[in-house]
Amino acid sequence: MKSSQLTTHNSRLKLSEFIIEKLILWSGIASIIFVILIFVFLLKEGASLFRTESTIHFISGKFWYPISTPPRFGILALLMGSLWVTLGAVLISVPLGLGSAIFIGEILPRGLRDYFKSGVELLAAIPSVVLGFVGLVTLVPFVKYLFNLRSGLTVLSGSIMLAFMAMPTIVSIIEDALNAVPKNYREGSLALGATRWQTIYRVVIPAASPGILAGVMLGVGRVIGETMAVMMLTGNAAILPKSFFDPARTMTATIAAEMGEAVQGSSHYSALFAIGIVLFLITFLVNLVADFFLHRRKL
Repeated sequence: MKSSQLTTHNSRLKLSEFIIEKLILWSGIASIIFVILIFVFLLKEGASLFRTESTIHFISGKFWYPISTPPRFGILALLMGSLWVTLGAVLISVPLGLGSAIFIGEILPRGLRDYFKSGVELLAAIPSVVLGFVGLVTLVPFVKYLFNLRSGLTVLSGSIMLAFMAMPTIVSIIEDALNAVPKNYREGSLALGATRWQTIYRVVIPAASPGILAGVMLGVGRVIGETMAVMMLTGNAAILPKSFFDPARTMTATIAAEMGEAVQGSSHYSALFAIGIVLFLITFLVNLVADFFLHRRKL
């Protein structure tokens, strides 16, 4: 290749790299702008509620009667419903997700790992309304029969289904975190006489703990933002749940169920956007904590 042709080729290569870098940069900036605009939009639509309703009463009020006279906009029951369902899903999905990730990343032969991991990740491709239907037909009657309840539409049913919905996120991130542990950690542990399980328990898991915590937090974010399945399986009752066997209603289910009926510009309409603000802040905090743990090693 002549020098002039080589110079032209290098110039085109630099130009294409420059364009790609700028496209990536503006894509990142656009994503941040979209998030800010969503928050501003929620704030604009929901803030008008707080002209007539105090923030403390909105958060701590036990009764959600938006169309009664006078209306009552306390979201404590909705908040606790979301927290109970999320807690139950975390208690089920974290041990299962960690065990599945260890099995895929540490126990399975290397040639089979991709197939099993892809199989788990396929769960994320199933629409939540389909999982809700499956849960309604199979899981709800089973929970009712197993615990001798009046109805199987409980926090437990929603938690079990949401746990399986969070599994792909948790398993995928934890398995990546386990794979990121340097091989010499394992080799050093085995060379000192530790067994394979001792190496996993005492070396690999502690070394991958930031990634494991990040996977758990992102799974929590996935669970707390879910709408359809939880609306179909938890009974959708706006009361304070006291156990996993009580019905409940989450914040996301309330927004989805009532937004179509609320009159635009009314207090009910603003209250639903105010719930959206609370939900946005919770998921933002969860993702912020997950991001902190995910990049902890780089600090």
